[in-house]
Amino acid sequence: MRDRAVTGGQRASELSAVAVSDRFRLFNFTRRDDHLVYLWVLRAMDRLRAVHQLQAHPDDVARVLAELGRAHDQVPSAEENLRSRLDALADDGVVHRLEDASRAGSLVRYRNRQSVYQFSELGYQAFSAVEEVLAARPQDANLSRLVFSDILDDLRAVAAANRSGHGERIWRRLSRLDAVMEDMARRSARFHLTLGEITRSTDASPETFLRHKNTLLTHMTDFMAELDRYLPRLDEAVRDVERTGVATMIGRAAAADERPFLDRDERLEDWRRRWAVLRAWFAADGAESSRAAELRAATRTGVSGVIALLRQIAEAQRGGVNRSTELRHLAEWVFNAPDEGAAHALMAAAFNARSARHLGGAHEDAEDISVRSTWWDAPGVEISVPLFRRGKAPAPGVPQPVRGRSGIRGELRRRQASHRAAEREAAGGLVEAGVHGRVLDEAETRVVLKLLTRALEARAVVAGRLRDASGGNEVLTVRLVPAPEGSAVRTAHGVLHLPGLRLELAPASHARGALR
Repeated sequence: MRDRAVTGGQRASELSAVAVSDRFRLFNFTRRDDHLVYLWVLRAMDRLRAVHQLQAHPDDVARVLAELGRAHDQVPSAEENLRSRLDALADDGVVHRLEDASRAGSLVRYRNRQSVYQFSELGYQAFSAVEEVLAARPQDANLSRLVFSDILDDLRAVAAANRSGHGERIWRRLSRLDAVMEDMARRSARFHLTLGEITRSTDASPETFLRHKNTLLTHMTDFMAELDRYLPRLDEAVRDVERTGVATMIGRAAAADERPFLDRDERLEDWRRRWAVLRAWFAADGAESSRAAELRAATRTGVSGVIALLRQIAEAQRGGVNRSTELRHLAEWVFNAPDEGAAHALMAAAFNARSARHLGGAHEDAEDISVRSTWWDAPGVEISVPLFRRGKAPAPGVPQPVRGRSGIRGELRRRQASHRAAEREAAGGLVEAGVHGRVLDEAETRVVLKLLTRALEARAVVAGRLRDASGGNEVLTVRLVPAPEGSAVRTAHGVLHLPGLRLELAPASHARGALR
């Protein structure tokens, strides 16, 4: 079920890095040297759990292991260090370790640690996942074509129960639909993966494919025929349920849901997600096809691939040449090669295997790098692209002629002259109108700020006092005179405050120097 897989992936992706690391620790027992011993210890605890003995003492685990050893020859001996292995599983979070003082029949036993162990929730799921992988058989893969009639009956029953207001019946039917859909999605995904595995390994063992080709084609064509027959009915059944009121149906299913660890809003959201997944499987919306239609297209593509592969095998058997025979001939040529060098050259030519090219260079600050630094710890050296791709160091090349840019220079001179003319015009306006009692425009503001900067840079302290300063151009002179009341200049962008200074303007001919 693609939507369910996507939802599960989104939930897993929301976990933090610490939570992901903690859950990966649940599989630590599979990577230990004695992983088979840990597996049988968990199987013994699972057998105790099956008879409702949730908490197990190491003596109970040892007893069940002995029973399993009498039934299975491959059960390893776990009598030694059984408690330490259970403690290791407890450290990984697979089981919980509890202290049970009721088992102490004497003072000596009371002083010793009396621990009991039970599966944690996530630990049992990790153990079940490992057991499911170990018990998987590729030959069990199949497409479930007989389930469509049951799905249609359940959808019709949901619509009838929603019309009559029977909440418990809605919950039972939707729960069964959810389980059936999950099983069908798992079966279809597993079947197509197995089909791809058979197709991939056909060159090595075509006998397996030829032995099952007729059954395989019949199985897939029957599934497509059944899906084509039921898909319009299932689409209509889904829309019939929607006509009875989806919100009402979800509310009644959530009310009948007996999961105690979820509140009503969480149950509503869960059932809303389940219905969305179920609807996406059988109801098409506009140009977007349903998941069942996509499964039908994938199955049809699989049938075409099987027929093409069958034709390829038949042609290979008639000609006597396929990948298997080619590999046998190559192995014979390598075996009959005159020496080892010729055998290596033949294999390199057959598989296009070439020796690695190693590039190197000197670092710009080679003296700052210790000669004891390993190549892993030392900083990298930049390698040019021509050296990496063609094995040749880059050359500076022929000097390029100097290109004249008279047009660009002329445009820059024109802009500079225009800017200076606008600045002189603004300075003339300042001389006539002054800076106080009005708002300066953009050009006048730029002239005042430029001259004000020159005046501030020209200030100096003489005899412990800050004297006035001035800055000007060919049209205007700005003077900064110390004044306790200060001054302010209004511009188009706001008010420029000059605390402790008064701004005075004068024509350039009246300037008395940059510093007084």
